[in-house]
Amino acid sequence: MNKKLAAALSGAAVVVLTLSGCSSEDEFTVDDWAKKYCDAAKPQIKKEADAEQLIRATASDGKPGDIRTADSKAFQDLSDVYKGYAGAFRTAGTPPVEGGEQLVKEAAAEYDANAKSYLDLKKQVDALDVSDQQEFADGLRPVADGLAKIEQNQSAREKLRSSETGKAMAKQPGCKPAAAQSPAGS
Repeated sequence: MNKKLAAALSGAAVVVLTLSGCSSEDEFTVDDWAKKYCDAAKPQIKKEADAEQLIRATASDGKPGDIRTADSKAFQDLSDVYKGYAGAFRTAGTPPVEGGEQLVKEAAAEYDANAKSYLDLKKQVDALDVSDQQEFADGLRPVADGLAKIEQNQSAREKLRSSETGKAMAKQPGCKPAAAQSPAGS
């Protein structure tokens, strides 16, 4: 009889532990995933805005050496940023949504590819001859084309943004654009 009672109590304990282990408090939600991703990505958002501003702030009719220096630094920074975004996806893991693993895998791969593309642009810019303004300007055309290709390479990110994960990310302070993160007046 004691064995039957012990078995019944053990069974009841397993049921209680199982039920308490599956409570909604312990579930990893899409909002939890978004917070984890956005917290990891937050430093990259400001760096990306700064690099893009550096490109815009350098006058297109400026000295070739200044343009090359600014573009080279910006492209290196953007490569690092995109590697950081890919790393943030890997850190956050799989979001608890249908197809979440594939969404993250594709987005991280897209960011990795864009990071490589920015490094390629940096190499192109670094190789440009700054002694002849016209030759330099002609050399920038393929760089501009490369930038356009990077901007078009967003299918995985668009898929992610349009899903439940994108909606959860939009609510997170860490995923807000750099201007939205800075205090008023700065």
